[in-house]
Amino acid sequence: MSLKQEPEKPKKRKPNFSRRGFLQGVGITSGVLTTGILESEADAQTSAKVQGPGEVPITLTINGKPYKTSVEPRVTLCDTLRHRLDLTAAKRVCDRGTCGACTVIMDGKVVYSCTVLAIDAQGRQIQTLEGLSQNGRPHPVSQAFTDNDAQQCGYCTPGFVMAAKGFLDKHPNPTLEDVKRGLGGNLCRCGTYMGVRKAVLEAAGKMKGARNG
Repeated sequence: MSLKQEPEKPKKRKPNFSRRGFLQGVGITSGVLTTGILESEADAQTSAKVQGPGEVPITLTINGKPYKTSVEPRVTLCDTLRHRLDLTAAKRVCDRGTCGACTVIMDGKVVYSCTVLAIDAQGRQIQTLEGLSQNGRPHPVSQAFTDNDAQQCGYCTPGFVMAAKGFLDKHPNPTLEDVKRGLGGNLCRCGTYMGVRKAVLEAAGKMKGARNG
């Protein structure tokens, strides 16, 4: 009795890569990519100019004039104006960007100088209360504040004047409601809001007349 031989099964071809080899390849590739990213970041950090923590020289353009000084990168524009450049109109009151006493105009925009780093204000056109008067004559906003008793203790006044000037530059024909909203970022602890609003409306008329004259 002869036993039948079963047909020989075709041998399975081994794949050209193994799971171990695949994982090793992924690990190597990932390592190369990760290394490349880290090296790129390191190169970027090396190429970037690191400033501080000590004082660094800066130049600020204030009221059309360049001012050179040195400050630590953490120092605000407000403190630089007051303590390094002797431009003390902007007041440091809340130091939190809420009261507006330190208001200046930078590149035509009203800003709180206590929230701007001096080092970041380089290359910008900065205007402070000291630069508003021309040929010894007060700016119409400043004069209107005096004429309408729009100040008492005086701490908020420079900020209000600068905020009002910036507001009127963009809104030359405001209503009383416009003024209330436009100066909502400035606070007066003495409560001279009525005088401030009258002053801004009066200044708007004078500035309009000056432009049309």
